[in-house]
Amino acid sequence: MGPIGVFDSGYGGLTILKDLRKKLPAYDFLYLGDNARAPYGTRSYDIVYEFTLEAVKELFNRGCELVVVACNTASAKALRTIQQNDLPKIDSQKRVLGVIRPSSEIIGQFTQNNHIGILATPGTVNSDSYLLEINKSSPQCSVYQHACPMWVPLIENNEYDTPAGKEFIQKDVVSLLEQNKRIDTILLGCTHYPVLKEYIESIVPENIEVIAQGEIVANSLADYLLRHPWMDSKCTKNGTVHYLTTESTVEFNKNASTYIGESIHSEHIKLS
Repeated sequence: MGPIGVFDSGYGGLTILKDLRKKLPAYDFLYLGDNARAPYGTRSYDIVYEFTLEAVKELFNRGCELVVVACNTASAKALRTIQQNDLPKIDSQKRVLGVIRPSSEIIGQFTQNNHIGILATPGTVNSDSYLLEINKSSPQCSVYQHACPMWVPLIENNEYDTPAGKEFIQKDVVSLLEQNKRIDTILLGCTHYPVLKEYIESIVPENIEVIAQGEIVANSLADYLLRHPWMDSKCTKNGTVHYLTTESTVEFNKNASTYIGESIHSEHIKLS
């Protein structure tokens, strides 16, 4: 038995963790941020797979039976390979879940006219993962994607709220909406992006709904545990959370606290 592992390349996964804890307050969580090697969004498939597998193994070694990859880029580029090729070799009873499928399965319920926009990292956009997954669950929907290579660096460096940062964000949002004027739903396809949700809502037409993933992923995980009681029984339930980072703990504690809304005390680790 052990905590539920939550992994992200940086701070974005904390937006998922916050909603997971809200939905599942009794459960223990172990968060790992690979901040020293972030961002993943512009890295190759091989590198993202290598880094993600290292993180998953680390969480397994620390007692996690279930790991949530709270990173869209890692979910797009590494999750399926890890599930199909690596898990059978590591431990067939362990599980690794992502954030793209839960979001794709439900996003069709938000649109009124079947025109959906996706804002994500270049890695996620280039993978076409959202196009493929949304087509499975909502084939009637037309999906438009736009890559935002500057958004994660802006967020990680706390520059997203500056005039220059807002200009980058607005330019990308406009580029997405120019693909089709009928887009009425925008999915924030990166776990960092909920930080920008309020600003994005202020610059898009009122009829457009902006969707963050946290609550969707939390509801999906709760449903998964309900449907898989054998896995639920392996998850410890003391209401605790522990944080790991590959970067400076001082820097992580300061930045992570703003995402979580409470004081953070992390542990430094190395991945290899």
